[in-house]
Amino acid sequence: MQQITLKNISNVVIIYPVDGKLTSKTRKNKFYYQEMEKKMQENNNGVKVLIADQSQYVRMALERCINENNSNSLSVAGSAKDGLEAIELIHKTHPDVVVLDLVLQNVDGFGVMEAVNTMEKSERPEILVLSALSGDSVIARSMSLGAKYYMIKPFDEEVVVKRIKDMLSMSKSSEYQAAPSASEMSRGVDEKIATLFLTIGIPAHIKGYQFLREAVKLVISSPDVINRITKELYPTIARRFDTTASKVERAIRHAIEVAWNRGRIEQVNRIFGHCVYTPNDKPTNGEFIALIADKLSYDRTA
Repeated sequence: MQQITLKNISNVVIIYPVDGKLTSKTRKNKFYYQEMEKKMQENNNGVKVLIADQSQYVRMALERCINENNSNSLSVAGSAKDGLEAIELIHKTHPDVVVLDLVLQNVDGFGVMEAVNTMEKSERPEILVLSALSGDSVIARSMSLGAKYYMIKPFDEEVVVKRIKDMLSMSKSSEYQAAPSASEMSRGVDEKIATLFLTIGIPAHIKGYQFLREAVKLVISSPDVINRITKELYPTIARRFDTTASKVERAIRHAIEVAWNRGRIEQVNRIFGHCVYTPNDKPTNGEFIALIADKLSYDRTA
């Protein structure tokens, strides 16, 4: 068997034949990674993404997808194989988004998020957790530590990139809350929504979770919009996530069905202090959004 040698380009291992003769496959890899390195050096104006995962395969796959398919909109700020390296790179490269695994050596993903929370708010990156752990308690802790999105492995690289864009779109939609007090209030609502949804049984990795969270926040800020759910609420969410109103409606309906199929109805009734629903009495999208929004609005004024 022909021997091989390894060369490292931009944190990516490339395999070459020792005799220097490139096959079509290795030649393609060489030129691809040289071009990718050039893009990484030139692209300083787009959104910077840091990848923290102990798997070299995951890091390579995400780097390739981000650099190959997103021109100047996204770029890879760096990649880390353990938690200590991730924290160091966050301070060094100032990424806008961190794609973070929870199972990391030296410092786990929770520790990385705790370190991020000690930074100045203006310097904190958005966190997208990408993990094989799917327990509700793990997801809830991740969201409480500031994660904006939770995806469960295995994953599709293109979907991860799409979720990064969704997160950034959602952050931009909240930029009008410039005052620190308003920002703190928004984060508190996000945490309360996350806790409610996970208690009820709506997992954070499904698309309807994000749509439902945005719908509840919109109704809290403008209660009358629930009366225009088809003409205004769904289209507003669709524009923010670059999708269609019909997909928003279906994803929210699916999220509610997931909760009901998990048999968490008693949790819903416990949250509201009395019997609101039975297993055979599934609410409509509008009813569910209004119920959660009313609950959170009452808690804020109580």
